[in-house]
Amino acid sequence: MANTYQYCVATNWGKGFIDYDESYRITFKSFPGNVWQVPAYNKHANLWIAKVAGAVKTKDEAQAIVTTEVNAAKTAWDNNNVEGESSDEKIERLGAKPTDITLEA
Repeated sequence: MANTYQYCVATNWGKGFIDYDESYRITFKSFPGNVWQVPAYNKHANLWIAKVAGAVKTKDEAQAIVTTEVNAAKTAWDNNNVEGESSDEKIERLGAKPTDITLEA
């Protein structure tokens, strides 16, 4: 079965990164590490990747980037402690600990 999605790395510069027409024609999903998921075999998605100077990645390459970023966020969360703080207080202060993300094919 062919891939349903393709991945790229592109830095969101703000307004104009995804314009109205693109948001209408393309389903975007962003992940840690500036990884973007867009439909595979979609001319509008390919044009958007070119517009934003996206670096196309295989699913495995994109997964490695996302996993590295999530693991760094987990480590930062683990190391951000306040003496005498309970688990619930830490979650209230920082939010829940980041969880693993698995990209779709």
